[in-house]
Amino acid sequence: MLTRKQHELLVFIDRHLKATGFSPSFEEMKDALHLKSKSGIHRLISALEERGFLSRRHNRARALEVVRMPDDMANRPAEAAARGVSAFAPNVIRGDFSTRLPGVKAADSAGAVQLPMYGRIAAGLPIEAMRDSRDHVEVPMSLVAGGEHYALEVAGDSMIEAGILDGDTVIIRRADTADSGQIVVALVDDGEVTLKRLRRRGASIALEPANPRHETRIFPADRVRVQGRLVGLLRQYQ
Repeated sequence: MLTRKQHELLVFIDRHLKATGFSPSFEEMKDALHLKSKSGIHRLISALEERGFLSRRHNRARALEVVRMPDDMANRPAEAAARGVSAFAPNVIRGDFSTRLPGVKAADSAGAVQLPMYGRIAAGLPIEAMRDSRDHVEVPMSLVAGGEHYALEVAGDSMIEAGILDGDTVIIRRADTADSGQIVVALVDDGEVTLKRLRRRGASIALEPANPRHETRIFPADRVRVQGRLVGLLRQYQ
């Protein structure tokens, strides 16, 4: 029986190996599981080794191998995290959402609210986000937790290793600040809007993709404004 974090890490490593052919770095694993230090990753890997799920080839760097996956994959929290769902730790809010959440009106069905849909945002090359709040999208209440929220449709593939795919709908909490490592809607030079992971590097800000085919862009801090932080994701299957 694996803990939730062990399960999340195992699926993240397996997914990374299948996508790239090599194991993720400790920094990537730490960020994926939202841990504060790499020591937590070391403990999780050791526990997975002891249980026979992982092995390490000690003569090579970044050489983890998935030996087996859990037999019971019915409640796949880690797989959901790899798709970008559980990683955002949503909270359930109770009460009258039409009055307690700015910009949100109650949906007809129980357990859901409607958020304004501001159009498509590039997860590849930046585009200017449309702000047509006449359109709305219905989302579970558990994806919003106080403050003002809106939705955007993702265009592009540069965030696929964060579990964000072309055509997904991302739920954004409006904010003008973000911690280093968070996925944000960033406004560059007051004209380009993009969805990327923000990294602070001294007086500069790096906007990192989650796809090795795309390059990290670095700007002076005064050229980038945070427009919101990613808190949830919706995906439809045909």
